[in-house]
Amino acid sequence: MDFKVGDMVVYPNQGVGEIRDVRCQDIMGREEKFYMLRILANDSTVMIPVTNVENVGLRRLSSEKDLESLFLVLESDNCETEQDWKNRYKENVEKMKTGSIVEVGQVLQNLYFLSFTKPLSFREKKMYDRARQLVISEISTVRGKSEGDVEKSVETILRAAYERHSETPAVG
Repeated sequence: MDFKVGDMVVYPNQGVGEIRDVRCQDIMGREEKFYMLRILANDSTVMIPVTNVENVGLRRLSSEKDLESLFLVLESDNCETEQDWKNRYKENVEKMKTGSIVEVGQVLQNLYFLSFTKPLSFREKKMYDRARQLVISEISTVRGKSEGDVEKSVETILRAAYERHSETPAVG
C-alpha cells in the first residue's frame, strides 16, 4: 500500500497519524525508504520502513461504511467476554493488534461492560483507555468533528447499550 505526504493513516495501537515525509536513509549499507509519520495523539514521529507497512498494519482511515459497522458493535447489547482474565486479555491484545476499528470497538465495548461487573485490572484499564482513544480519534478525524463531541456520543452509545444489556435476563 502506497501513501504520500499529507495522507492521514492509522497505525495500529498508536492511532491516527499524518504522513509528513517519505525519505530514504542508509541502513547498514543499504538504501531504505521510510514513511515519517506524525502521531496526532501525542505529536510523536515514527519512522516506518515502506517494506514493513503491511507487517505493522498501517492503513488508510476507515470509511463511513467501516464506521457504521463500528457503531453497530458499540450499540449492541450482546457482549460476550471470556471469563478467564488471561484468555480475555490475550483475545483483546490480538484484536487491538489487527488495527481494525471494528475489532478495537469490540475491545472497547467488552471492557466497558466488564467494568460494571468488576474492577478492571491495571492492564485492562490501560487497554480500555487505549481502545477508547483510538476509536474517538479515528471517528473524529474521519467525520471532522471535535474529539470532545465524539467522546460524548460514544459514551452515550455505550451507556445505552450497557443499560439494555443489563436489563436482558440471563439464559441458563
